[in-house]
Amino acid sequence: MERIDATGVWVAGEHYELDCLIFASGFEVGTEHARRAGFETTGRNGEALSEHWADGMSTLHGINVHGFPNLFIVGPNQGANLISNITHNLVEAGTTVAATIAHAVACGAETVEVTEQAEQAWIDLLDGTGTSIFGNLDCTPGYYNNEGKPMGRRERLGASGYPAGPVAYFAYIENWRSNGEFAGLQFSSPVH
Repeated sequence: MERIDATGVWVAGEHYELDCLIFASGFEVGTEHARRAGFETTGRNGEALSEHWADGMSTLHGINVHGFPNLFIVGPNQGANLISNITHNLVEAGTTVAATIAHAVACGAETVEVTEQAEQAWIDLLDGTGTSIFGNLDCTPGYYNNEGKPMGRRERLGASGYPAGPVAYFAYIENWRSNGEFAGLQFSSPVH
């Protein structure tokens, strides 16, 4: 494709009229965080996020990672879930990040970080149900079922979502944001 104009596309010197053009670049599923981001995220004490997640993704609400202060992840993993509406997931996560930052600014904090205990409690909730909408080996192999292979803990955690489902998660996270407590997060300022 050489260019796009108001009526279509130009390919190899020829114009093709279009009523609609869907321009999508695709995305990678199941690859390491650093590969998808294009860089390695480094936390406290020089630990790489890919090392931190070697045994599986671990967050609070799919947003905050212990050992990585002021890092906010936006996506459906470990939040609502991977099959709920992606746009709604992103809006809810973005709203949660904005509320968290607004609270940090209001209380004069320069650092926001999930406690290790809160992150572990969230992971225990996600991993402890023993049920998953993903991983059905009877389905056609694909990224939702680990290409037809049983999922280990690492794969389950990467594909997990709130056990009660996305509608319940959205209600849960709205309450978590709006009550002003930001349970599980530590807000701190440097000692001068």
